[in-house]
Amino acid sequence: MKPSLPQLMSLNGGFVDTAGFLALHGLFTAHVTGNFVTIGAALVHGTSGTITKLLALPVFCIVVVLARLLSYGLPGFGLPVLRTMLVLKAALLLAGAILAIRFGPFADGDSASAMLTGLVLVSAMAIQNAVHRIHLGSAPPTTLMTGTTTQVMVDLADLMRGKQAPEEAAAARARMRRMSAAVVWFAAGCAAAALIYLQWNVWCFAVPPVLAACAVMLQRSTHEGDPAPASAAPHL
Repeated sequence: MKPSLPQLMSLNGGFVDTAGFLALHGLFTAHVTGNFVTIGAALVHGTSGTITKLLALPVFCIVVVLARLLSYGLPGFGLPVLRTMLVLKAALLLAGAILAIRFGPFADGDSASAMLTGLVLVSAMAIQNAVHRIHLGSAPPTTLMTGTTTQVMVDLADLMRGKQAPEEAAAARARMRRMSAAVVWFAAGCAAAALIYLQWNVWCFAVPPVLAACAVMLQRSTHEGDPAPASAAPHL
């Protein structure tokens, strides 16, 4: 089955987040607020990586702002905004893979090489989050499954109650299928990252840039997320 662009991004989001967590001393690269929890754990247990986790949120925010500002100038150069952002994300993932393979495994999560690798990956995932928010807003999130899972369970409870109007029930079923697929793809990325890391350690980071390149090619063929020709809606 050929995945949609958001599904492929969910697969990559789960993979990068899990690989980063395993290889970079508990660093969440895709949903960076989770790093506040692991900062507490690092302080209690005396483990490394605290500085990188503290920097992850401001770096994430700065990259989202820069991506937004950059995108305003892209049409002037005749460049498609969404696809260019996907290419930039793929380039950052490739840079992160090169750094991880060159300098890893990382004994210290706050070493310069580990910090640089982690923040490059955080930057890539910041672009993915921004792309989803602006261009693929009708699709479930690709990096954070808590809200998606909650909505699936709410819809399931409503359907079990059986008192919805037919059109509401149909909409709930369609939403459940779409959101459940996002969770499955994200979970598959998490599982794949764990298994590959277990076997090949930091070489697992070679996978995300390949998946990101596939996403670029998929978007180029389907034009998913591109604005309608007659639409004057703002780009990312």
